[in-house]
Amino acid sequence: MFRYFENLVDPFVAYDEVDTPPTRLWPFMLDYSRPFMRVFVWAALLSIIVAGVEIGLIYYMGRVVDLLSGSPTEVWQAHGTELLLMAAFVLLLRPALHVIDVLLLNNAILPNFGTLIRWRAHKHVLRQSVGWFENDFAGRIANRIMQTPPAAGEVIFQVFDAISFSLAYLIGAAILLMAADPRLLVPLLIWLVLYGLLVRWTVRRVGPASQAASDARSTVTGRVVDSYTNIHSVKMFAHADQELDYAREAIEATRRTFQVEMRIFTIMDAVLVTLNGLLIIGVVGWAIALWMQGSASVGVVAAATALTLRLNAMTGWIMWALTSFFRQLGVVAEGMETIAQPVDLLDVKGARPLQLSSGEIEIRDLSHHYGRETGGLDHINLTIQPGEKIGLIGRSGAGKSTLVKLLLRFYDVERGAILIDGQDISSVTQDSLRQRIGMVQQDSALLHRSVRDNILYGRPDATEEQMIAAAKQAEAHEFILDLQDPQGRTGYDAHVGERGVKLSGGQRQRVTLARVILKDAPILLLDEATSALDSEVEASIQETLYGMMQGKTVIAIAHRLSTIAQMDRILVMDGGRIVEEGAHAELLSHGGLYAQFWARQSGGFMNPEAAE
Repeated sequence: MFRYFENLVDPFVAYDEVDTPPTRLWPFMLDYSRPFMRVFVWAALLSIIVAGVEIGLIYYMGRVVDLLSGSPTEVWQAHGTELLLMAAFVLLLRPALHVIDVLLLNNAILPNFGTLIRWRAHKHVLRQSVGWFENDFAGRIANRIMQTPPAAGEVIFQVFDAISFSLAYLIGAAILLMAADPRLLVPLLIWLVLYGLLVRWTVRRVGPASQAASDARSTVTGRVVDSYTNIHSVKMFAHADQELDYAREAIEATRRTFQVEMRIFTIMDAVLVTLNGLLIIGVVGWAIALWMQGSASVGVVAAATALTLRLNAMTGWIMWALTSFFRQLGVVAEGMETIAQPVDLLDVKGARPLQLSSGEIEIRDLSHHYGRETGGLDHINLTIQPGEKIGLIGRSGAGKSTLVKLLLRFYDVERGAILIDGQDISSVTQDSLRQRIGMVQQDSALLHRSVRDNILYGRPDATEEQMIAAAKQAEAHEFILDLQDPQGRTGYDAHVGERGVKLSGGQRQRVTLARVILKDAPILLLDEATSALDSEVEASIQETLYGMMQGKTVIAIAHRLSTIAQMDRILVMDGGRIVEEGAHAELLSHGGLYAQFWARQSGGFMNPEAAE
């Protein structure tokens, strides 16, 4: 039974991805709700039926009171069958209706609706560009991905569990009182108007207050995660107190926003108790007055009393459900600030996979300033022949990393073009472009998974033998065999910790190299590929690096000039331009910027600020 309801909707069902999701709240909710529409209709119908049954029971209790005015024998003879049928209904059919209603809500909708939103939101966010991620906290992005689905699920739950039920109940209550005596409607309607005003007052304040509180919580998460992610820096600089102050500022802001929210609820509760007292006195008192005038039976008084007490008990729940509804809408609205952002780096319409034949790279009048007037690259023209090995050097900020990021199309170029084998990279699919490029970065961060998973990230379909061969080529196999994590996993099964923190810098770099070796892409980018290696390990792995380069088009960024001295051509960048190019010996003979860098080396390193 559970499995049937749990499988009514597949949260991973195929759907048409959109680059620009709805940015308004209700269209956003509707877009995610489409696979659930049939289930929503049944949930609404069941909610209304259950409310009708509850009203019917109250009406019947009043009838039972009137029936009991006769003698027991007469009542049983005249109404025994009716009473037995009603008992069977209460024992069998009423629980069945309630169970189906709960199964639809708790098993068909809630788990699957949140899962669908989380899956699609995560899928959408993963399509965002590197620049998009660089402009926000990873912790805040993750927090919104995690908190929006349960909030949206709570919104849907309240719609069917509370709002539709309470509306049906109020309509049924009005019908019941009108059937007993239309005058009983007067106090109910007066109360309903006042109750509606209270709801309006509460809702108009709860939505903004809860969105502010949700945003404040996300800020706390972002700051805390930032501290944990950079715990080595925190400890190394002994700045735990500073981090505490940084977090306390956000935590205090969260407390203040939560206080504002709770004040609204306290005022709401105080007014609600007063209104409910007026409801009880109004309806029950009027019913008693009608009975005293002979216009109503004892059963009517009993039914009116039961109904009023039930409404009294329900109003707090309804109000809390409504405020929860709008509070969770505020959380969803805050999450939409991340989830509903349009994808800012797209494949052009009709983009085709990159067809790489030789690996020639041509850069035509390339300029990119990240939307600013200065910095980045300025009018770069460059052709890299198939299989050519290029060394790239320059001061910090000269534009080296920008060139690499544009080649990977982490950003769209602002002016000019980059072509690979005659194909503008802006016209091919991003995935096909990056699949043809292998890159080893200076920041050799790893995934918080096993060593095997990290190496196979380069080529998931590789065999165990191919994976181990790549690790051996990267001088990583021996130390990997000695690894053991706190859970007792060893060797290639050992987990490396978040961003690979359980490994030394050199070990992380060698695992990264193994991953790129396994990928075996025809274009190779090396961004300070040996920066984390000590001299002895670097010397042993240089041969590996040169072996990796064979038959590939290579761009290698380095401050350690000895690592690129044997390149076919060396480019010197300064101020976003290529100011020198040539082979090592040729550049030394010119006595220019490269020669100055070489002369000022210490242990093979270039002073990034040299020659200024």
